[in-house]
Amino acid sequence: MRMQAVVRDNYGSADGVRVAELERPTPGAGQVLVEVQAAGLDRGVWHLMTGKPYLMRLVFGLRRPKNPVLGADLAGRVVGVGAGVTAFAEGDEVFGVGVGSFAQYAVARADKLALKPLDLSSPEAATVGISGLTALQALDLGKVAAGQKVLITGASGGVGSFAVQLAKALGAEVTGTASTAKLALVQSLGADHVIDYTQQDFADGINRYDVIIDLAGNPTLSRLRRALTKSGTAVIAGGEGGGAVAGGIDRQLRAKLLSLFIGQRMTGLLSQEKAVDLERLKVFIEAGQLKPSIDSVVKLAEVPQALRDLEAGLIGGKLAVAIS
Repeated sequence: MRMQAVVRDNYGSADGVRVAELERPTPGAGQVLVEVQAAGLDRGVWHLMTGKPYLMRLVFGLRRPKNPVLGADLAGRVVGVGAGVTAFAEGDEVFGVGVGSFAQYAVARADKLALKPLDLSSPEAATVGISGLTALQALDLGKVAAGQKVLITGASGGVGSFAVQLAKALGAEVTGTASTAKLALVQSLGADHVIDYTQQDFADGINRYDVIIDLAGNPTLSRLRRALTKSGTAVIAGGEGGGAVAGGIDRQLRAKLLSLFIGQRMTGLLSQEKAVDLERLKVFIEAGQLKPSIDSVVKLAEVPQALRDLEAGLIGGKLAVAIS
C-alpha cells in the first residue's frame, strides 16, 4: 500500500524537501503503525533536514539520512500492532513520537506514545511530543518549585512555550525572553515578566534567578552565571550556534565541568522520549494548565516553505502539519 510523505534524499536546505509516494511502513516488535492525522514541526526537524550539527549524523546517517521521511511528533489512530505490544489496540487515538511522521502512516515505539488527551485537537496533540517532553524534563532537572524565580530564554519557541506554562503550573515566578514581535505571545502563555532580548540583557545584574532554563541563542556560561543566584541552577536544554560539528553540546559539557568548581549548578539536558512523561504532560493538559501554542497549521505540500519560515525566525510557538 502506497502513501504520501514529505522526504529529502540528502542533507541540505528546504529546497531539497518534497512530497513523494512511498510504501507504507510495517510495525516491528514493540511498535505500532499510526495513521497520522497531524504532525509537529519545530527546530528539531530543521536540524534533521540539514544534518547539523554533524554529530547527529552518527545516529541518523553519515552521508545521507537513513530515513528519507521527515518528522517525529505525531497524533493519530493506531491501525496496526507489532509483536509484544499490549498497551495499545487498533482504533486507539494516540500522540507522542514516531519515525517519519510527515506521512500518512508512520511507525512508533509503543513506549513513546500515550492515549491522546480528549481536550486537544489532533494538530494540538501532535505538537506536544518532543518539545513538551524537553520542557518538562528541563524543569525536572532544574528542580523548579513553587516560589522560585525562573528565567526561560527562548520562551516563544516550541520548547519555551511549554516551559513557561509548566513552570507557572509548578508555582514559579516566570520571566521569559523573546524578540519584540513575540513578547505578547510569551505574556499570553502566563509569564509574569518578559524581556525583549533585542533591548535588554537578561544578565545585566539587576535580577537574579533561582533557575535558568536556557533554550535559545548561545549565551556564554559567564552570562548565565551573572543571572543566577549564588546557589542557582542553569539547565542548558537548547540553543543554536556553537559550531557545525557539535552545536551546543560542547557548551553543555563545559557547564558540567565548571559546576565542579563553583557554588552554582550548571548542567545540560539530553531529553528522553518516554510514555511516562507523556502521561505526566496529559495531567497538566487535562487540568487546563498546559495548552500547545500553535502558530499555524500547514499541509504536506507547504512543509518546505514552513521550514524556511522557521529558519527565518518567523514562527512563534509550534507549527502543525495536517495530514488527514
